[in-house]
Amino acid sequence: MTAQAARKAAPNPIRALGRSTLAAISTVGGVGVFAVRGVAAALSPPWFFGQLWRQIVAIGFFSLPVVGLTAVFTGAALALNIFTGGGRFNAEQVMPQIVALGITRELGPVLAALMLAGRVSAAIAAEIGAMRATEQIDAMRTLSTDPFRYLVGPRLLAGVLMLPILTAVADTIGVAGGWLVATRVLDFSPTVYIRNTISFLESWDIISGLIKAGVFGFIVTLMGCYHGYNASGGARGVGRATTHAVVSSAILIFASDYLLTTFFTHAAK
Repeated sequence: MTAQAARKAAPNPIRALGRSTLAAISTVGGVGVFAVRGVAAALSPPWFFGQLWRQIVAIGFFSLPVVGLTAVFTGAALALNIFTGGGRFNAEQVMPQIVALGITRELGPVLAALMLAGRVSAAIAAEIGAMRATEQIDAMRTLSTDPFRYLVGPRLLAGVLMLPILTAVADTIGVAGGWLVATRVLDFSPTVYIRNTISFLESWDIISGLIKAGVFGFIVTLMGCYHGYNASGGARGVGRATTHAVVSSAILIFASDYLLTTFFTHAAK
C-alpha cells in the first residue's frame, strides 16, 4: 500500500466531524420544514374532523390512566422528600406550597409529556411508519389526498389541545397525592393543607405550566409524525423510527422546558 493510499484509508476526524455537523444541520432543517408543512396543514382547510376526533380520543382519553398514576405517585413522593428536607431547617410547614408549585410549574407538564412521548409518539411513529412501508402514503397521493392534512395535521392539533388538559388533570391528582400523604402519614391538617395550597398558588403558576404543555404536545406529536413519515427499510426501519421518536421527544421536552422556564422567569421580573 502506498503512502497516499494509506492516508486515504486512515480515519480523518475532521472529515468525520464535518459529516456529522452537516447531517445534524440537514436533520434540523428537515424537521423545521416538516413542522411548517404540518402546521400549515393543521390550520387550513380541508379538515378531517373524524380523524381529528380519533386522535383526540387516542391521545387524550386513553392516556388518562398512565398520566393519573404517574401524577399521584409523584405528588406523594415529592411530599415525603420535601417534608424530610424541610425538617433539616425546621421548615416542614412550607411543604404544601412547594409541592403545589413544583407540580403545576414543572412536574405536571413534564411528566405528562414524557408519558405521552413513550406512549403516543411511539404509536404515531409505528403507525405512520407502517403506512410508509406498505406504500399507503403513496396511495393517498394517488387518490388526491394530502398525507399532511390527513395524517400529520390532526395529530398535531390533538397533541396541542389534549396535553394541556392532561396536565391540568395531572396537576390536580398530583396535589391530591401530596395531600393524601401529608394528612394520612405526616399528620398535617387537611383543611390547613388545602388553604395553604390555594392561598400560595397564583394563576400564572398554573397558566405557565399549561403553556408548556401545549408546546410539549406539539413536540411529541411532531417527532412521532416526522420519524414515522420518513421511515425506511421495512420493519427494521419502523422500529428505528419508533425509538428515534421517543428519544428525540424526551430530549426536546427537557430542552424546551429549560428555555420556557428561563423565558417565563425573565418575563415575570
